[in-house]
Amino acid sequence: MASFSVPAGDRGLAFGDGIFRTLSVRNGRALNWSWHYRRLRADCETLRLPIPDERTLVGEIALVAPASAIVKITVTRGVAGRGYGIPDGGGGSRIVAAHPVAAYHPALARDGVIVRRCELVLSQQPRLAGAKTLNRLENVLARSEWSEPTIAEGLLGDADGHVIEGTMSNVFVVRQGVVDTPDLSRSGVVGAQRERVRELLQLAAGVECRVRDITWADVEQADEVFLTNSIIGAWPVASLGEQRWKPGPVTRRVQALIAEGDASP
Repeated sequence: MASFSVPAGDRGLAFGDGIFRTLSVRNGRALNWSWHYRRLRADCETLRLPIPDERTLVGEIALVAPASAIVKITVTRGVAGRGYGIPDGGGGSRIVAAHPVAAYHPALARDGVIVRRCELVLSQQPRLAGAKTLNRLENVLARSEWSEPTIAEGLLGDADGHVIEGTMSNVFVVRQGVVDTPDLSRSGVVGAQRERVRELLQLAAGVECRVRDITWADVEQADEVFLTNSIIGAWPVASLGEQRWKPGPVTRRVQALIAEGDASP
């Protein structure tokens, strides 16, 4: 990856005044691009940031990732002076960077992952809920709660006892064939893979994925739990505390649908 510099006065660095999205590129093709761009647009609109032109972004992704890579797109409000006030005008700043493909062991997707309940409690801010802003300190601190290599992810909740997300993933629970994912209207990040999975379940499997408040008891009582993001695809959850699960039919169906879509030209 080529080195680059960010001006000290960039508001993304100074205030976290920006957004980012992370995606997989396979053989020069950005996977699930339509949902990634939709979410990037939505996040920019939430923060009132300049929205990058889609064709320009596609060209920049092809330039930095002509083969296979993980690409991170960062959009900030750009350089401005001191103070919180949003400056008039300005075209913002954009970074499109390529990173090596993540080397996750296949057993994680095959057999499931061990997750833990994080002690950190997510704050609620409906104005920013859903957006993947540059302020991810809650996730950073939550991820620092464990160092055991056997634990693949931590689940985060809010002060009202609702499960919101993983430190790097979205959460789905299945009970008696019904699929639910947490309501992210107060906190959390709406992932592109989350939205893709909801769409795939409805269109390809005829299964409605409900968005609702989910409690820790709902997770414990689920028949299946799985996690999604754009790098891991879908991971079955094998254990959380004393609770144990085996990868179930809905999780396997979701994995197959993602694989089919990623393999399509």
